[in-house]
Amino acid sequence: MSAIRVFIVDDTAVVRRILSQILEEESDIEVAGMAANGGEALQRIPRVSPDVIVLDIEMPDMNGLDMLRELRASGSELPVLVFSSLTERGAMVTIEALLLGANDYVLKPSMLGSPGAAREHIRSALVPRLRQLLGRKSVLSVKPAVKSPVPESRPAVLRLPELTPGQVDVVVIAVSTGGPNALSELLPQLPADLPVPVFIVQHMPAFFTRALAQRLKRISQVDVVECVAHLRAKPGQVVLATGGRHLLLWRDGDAVWARPDDGEPENFCRPAADVLFRSAVDAYGSRVLGVVMTGMGQDGERGSRCIRENGGQVIVQDRASSVVWGMPAAVQEAGLANAVLPLSELAAEIIRRLAVCRPWFNKADAQGSAAVDAGA
Repeated sequence: MSAIRVFIVDDTAVVRRILSQILEEESDIEVAGMAANGGEALQRIPRVSPDVIVLDIEMPDMNGLDMLRELRASGSELPVLVFSSLTERGAMVTIEALLLGANDYVLKPSMLGSPGAAREHIRSALVPRLRQLLGRKSVLSVKPAVKSPVPESRPAVLRLPELTPGQVDVVVIAVSTGGPNALSELLPQLPADLPVPVFIVQHMPAFFTRALAQRLKRISQVDVVECVAHLRAKPGQVVLATGGRHLLLWRDGDAVWARPDDGEPENFCRPAADVLFRSAVDAYGSRVLGVVMTGMGQDGERGSRCIRENGGQVIVQDRASSVVWGMPAAVQEAGLANAVLPLSELAAEIIRRLAVCRPWFNKADAQGSAAVDAGA
């Protein structure tokens, strides 16, 4: 298999050199070229045919956002990974870049104490994402250990009887890589009179979830807020987990409340979708609709199992429309998905399932969607 060809766009020569050195140390990655601003990059990229772009945003002459606009306007689908700073300004422009068509982002090192620690931070964050975006497996630098003859135990594929979907009183969404773009397509399709609350775990740092919530609120009919303190769940409101903290739901009589939580990470994530999904079942029982969207890893699989085993429903985004088909694939392969749909059809399917037991909420097509159904 040919090496992954990376094009680096950054206005700082030191950064370009460090990124180049880190990437060239990987046997399956090579640097195809470099540029100091977006204008230079747009001229050079067609000549070197890279597989992926690592892009700084704040640059002179033509910044990363303007370059992205031109790149996508030209019809290019080259994967773009934003090299972003962990600041409020960095979060805002990174969210804007993701909504313009960037595929993912990596945080620049900040206050790590030594150049070696900074380099290791970049390597551990950047290299796996490049491989994931290109659908490549990790390359082992050492001889792998001999596998145990005892097979690794995995949860059994769930085989539940086909049931008529019941009433849904809450929607919980799990999303990671490619999430901001996917959410910016999904949420604007939800009507203002949505009869249930929606809770979302998007894997991101705190500054980034705040910026994302603000951006999604501006383009959606539903109200979008970040969960930074206790709040009462209400219909038509979308609640985004704050970065670095889990999102928990609990019931108090007729009311359901949400709060951020500092529990241990799960699936190496905080917030974790599994935590949200389990708490949704505790609060709503069988009346939960889980949605697992684009993202790497398996977060959401155990939570989806909990939803299905308690009588709820789970739908997932399909492979073709996902930036990374990791999280939804894990759910589907475990036999947990009621339906598998392209991103463009997820909102209509959510609305269709919310209309069950709500004849007044008739915005959805009664015939349903073109879902690949596995027990609807």
